[in-house]
Amino acid sequence: MIAQPTSERIREAYALTAPCRLCPRECGVDRIEGERGHCGVGRLPMVASAGPHFGEEPPLVGRGGSGTIFLSGCNLLCVFCQNYDISHGLTGGECGPREVARYMLALQVRGCENVNFVTPTHVTPWLMEAVELARADGLTVPIVYNCGGYESVETLRLLEGTVDIYMPDAKFWSPEMALRYANARDYPDRMREALMEMQRQVGVLRIDSGVARRGLLVRHLVMPHASADSKRILRFIARDVSPDTYVNVMGQYRPMHLAHRYPEIARPVNPKEYAHVRLYAQELGLNLL
Repeated sequence: MIAQPTSERIREAYALTAPCRLCPRECGVDRIEGERGHCGVGRLPMVASAGPHFGEEPPLVGRGGSGTIFLSGCNLLCVFCQNYDISHGLTGGECGPREVARYMLALQVRGCENVNFVTPTHVTPWLMEAVELARADGLTVPIVYNCGGYESVETLRLLEGTVDIYMPDAKFWSPEMALRYANARDYPDRMREALMEMQRQVGVLRIDSGVARRGLLVRHLVMPHASADSKRILRFIARDVSPDTYVNVMGQYRPMHLAHRYPEIARPVNPKEYAHVRLYAQELGLNLL
């Protein structure tokens, strides 16, 4: 299952899959034997698509696009997910590390500025191995870890040296919101711990000639009736992570997937709500994208 050569970090990461405790869910299933926990994925990653993406943040896109590899399944499964066909529906086919490595090298050949793993948390060991294989075969572009923010610090520490750019969501400050929309009451605590660890590893985002090379970039999606929650998240980032953190305050929330079942989020964010949160981020001195 685990190809050679592999580093000690990769072996330690695979050890976290049986019983599985890669993420804070700690489902305890045996992933190596194909058992599936909350994320829905068993013994191998499932790749929904791989290709240049020009809709990401400008420092990731550059001229050649961000080389996104969309991974099926998710450890959060938010009720309002805009990629629910991939995260909830498990679109795509199983791919071993060597096949993922081939995707990565093909994206570099196509001129992509980076390799961007979208929703990687639940398949971290396989991706670590893929990166090792791809780098041995000439991969030089940065690795982006584009995640939901519900991370285990134990797993993140094993990623040090593998990931160049962390791009987590910072979704919820309120445990009640996290429980209601993602069945993850401990999300706020785990998200705060994760951002601190990511900052420790890679520091403030470094951009050369308009292209991100290394560092932390945080996304925050503004939701209806949740401006106070948003402000607490942004204040935490400015005070406890770094006042120089790059943040994308996003205003594109739409009531997708199951959001219509929750009256308070069954409408888009209005311009006033978004502008209020973005202005607050500016007042904090954060670097806004």
